[in-house]
Amino acid sequence: MKTLSIDIPDTFDLDDKEVKMALASKLYERGKLSLGQAALLAGYSKETFMELLAEYGVAVINYSPEELDDDIKNAEKYSL
Repeated sequence: MKTLSIDIPDTFDLDDKEVKMALASKLYERGKLSLGQAALLAGYSKETFMELLAEYGVAVINYSPEELDDDIKNAEKYSL
């Protein structure tokens, strides 16, 4: 496991948990981490992490329009 050390000035009103969540949510949003990896980095369960993403303006489902179209077409193949 890698360790990252960041010096945060005392004048910043940030705690460790908030910094981890901000980093994990941004890396998840950019597609650098899966949901599970980001939740682990932030120190939360997947369920809790998904709930907290809204506070950081990050969508849980982050599909491009093309990916969404592909998923819809694929689902139509299996509809009754």
